[in-house]
Amino acid sequence: MSSVTHDWVHDARLAIKDSPVDFFEIDAKKYWIDFLLCVACAYTSATVFLTCTMAAQPLLKLVAFPFTVFWLYRCSSMVHEVSHLHEKQLVGFKVAWNLLLGIPVLFPSTFFTAHHRDHHTGRYYGTPQDPEYAMNYFNPETLGGILFYVGLLAIYPVLVLCRFLFAPISWLNPAWREFTLSRMSSFTLNWKYERNTSRLDRKSFFIIELLSCLRAWMIPIGVISGVAHWTRIPQMYLIAMTILICNQMRFLADHHFESDGDQMTMADHVLDSCNYSKNDFLTWLFFPFTIRFHALHHLFPTIPYHNLPAAHAYLSDKLPTENAYHSLDRPGWWDTARRNLGIAKAA
Repeated sequence: MSSVTHDWVHDARLAIKDSPVDFFEIDAKKYWIDFLLCVACAYTSATVFLTCTMAAQPLLKLVAFPFTVFWLYRCSSMVHEVSHLHEKQLVGFKVAWNLLLGIPVLFPSTFFTAHHRDHHTGRYYGTPQDPEYAMNYFNPETLGGILFYVGLLAIYPVLVLCRFLFAPISWLNPAWREFTLSRMSSFTLNWKYERNTSRLDRKSFFIIELLSCLRAWMIPIGVISGVAHWTRIPQMYLIAMTILICNQMRFLADHHFESDGDQMTMADHVLDSCNYSKNDFLTWLFFPFTIRFHALHHLFPTIPYHNLPAAHAYLSDKLPTENAYHSLDRPGWWDTARRNLGIAKAA
């Protein structure tokens, strides 16, 4: 990527600092309302989908499936907002998010926060160790790369389930435990990523891991005991797989993926990211909670999600036309995704 001066980044930060509005102020009510509404809709639709049978109520079951995926994907995506909260911010909300959603769906925030924050740092962003840089584990230019990616997505929900089912094994040996914490405790598809455990609160991590383990064992025990029909497992896999695909669709358009693998300047880091202010349907679907302002988020990671649209509008109006911030806005999800997939180049 070409070298870019930091002046435009400085100007953007200065504009936000001088704004009469505090864009960094968190509205706790919005977090709670968004989450509780989403989780209620998610569990309602999931209950309908999992309890209805194709033989008795096929239409209701088919209709419930996309609603289940949509609401669970939206709920799960809120882990992104949880990960950017300071240690002492909205503690009750973070606990509630994990107890009501993270642990029940085997997606606790402790397995996401550390690697997502690493993704934001200059040390990791765009390098081979970046846990969220999609091109680190997906090569769309070769058939082998595509097959590897599809295969990895197909087995990932199973790997997550096994990680929690067999968590107690890692508790038996200190060496196994360290390996498990550093290499098997992050929700990333990049196997090169190694979690830094020096900052890990091992006590709270153990508690959430234990609760997730108990939740994971409820799935096979429920089938074996006859509480749930065996078809419950493939149906849950289908939900998890579809949500994972939606999330990967978002990953394809978060960034331009123009890094050469070396550490990047902050300016190049942000220029490698995308904003989507037009909010077309696919962008709206794949980018919940206004994280479609992804470049703005990388520029100001602690601006809460509900203030991103206003912050974007303010910068768009305040900054001069030659400021590079204006170039971050993209037409829509597909415009970026097809370029990253190589379709535009081939055409």
